Amino acid sequence: MFRNQYDTDVTTWSPAGRLFQVEYAMEAVKQGSAAIGLRSKSHVVLACVNKSNSELSSHQKKIFKVDDHIGVAISGLTADGRVLSRYMRNECINYFYSYESQLPVGRLVVQLADKAQVCTQRSWKRPYGVGLLVGGLDESGAHLYYNCPSGNYFEYQAFAIGSRSQAAKTYLERKFETFMESSRENLIKDALFALRETLQGEKLTSSTCTIAVVGVGEAFRILDQETVQALINEFEIAGEDAPADEAAAPDPAADSESGATAADQVTPSDPDVTPMDM
Repeated sequence: MFRNQYDTDVTTWSPAGRLFQVEYAMEAVKQGSAAIGLRSKSHVVLACVNKSNSELSSHQKKIFKVDDHIGVAISGLTADGRVLSRYMRNECINYFYSYESQLPVGRLVVQLADKAQVCTQRSWKRPYGVGLLVGGLDESGAHLYYNCPSGNYFEYQAFAIGSRSQAAKTYLERKFETFMESSRENLIKDALFALRETLQGEKLTSSTCTIAVVGVGEAFRILDQETVQALINEFEIAGEDAPADEAAAPDPAADSESGATAADQVTPSDPDVTPMDM
């Protein structure tokens, strides 16, 4: 791909009206490890895949605490993610020092988007090659935002970014209507199942993923590996047992119940634990 006429700096437009360096930054987000965010009325869950460069190295941190009520999950260049998370942390500290209250999530996201957009209009700068899922809780409720390297930002009910994120999006779209009323445990469960979709056959363990939660009465925190592994074991057992229970249900119903009652008992449920192929 040779575009040396129009991608030498970020301020050069192509004849088709495109900024190639911005598109390259967005491609860096797609190549990063998967990150997933979900929210309900009271909680936000962030999850990401831990991917190490080699067997001899540890994985890079992909989820950062910004404040007690805000956290971010990143996909793309981790160095850019650290710089932006530090900027967000300073903004929260300065706001609390000035107003003695927590910075609203929406205002922080706008400031972050403005900072990213400046890098698309200065020839001596480059766009940040990282996408951020910003989850937080303020007076108006729980929020989940996606900040793009182009300076755009969007609020989502649930979203996935990074490598193989389309499989996770497909799963989240099927479960979309249940998120608002979901409990904390159900949000974590859906996040783990969505992460499993991005692994494409690899085993999901506590060492391959990171989960963070923030909600009403619960400050932002990253769950420890033992807690995550216990949840994975619990949900995997439930996923294996559910089809067997459903298959066994029609037999006693057909023998002992009326036709109408049996029909009620064998109503198919949402196949929310069925793995999908890319």
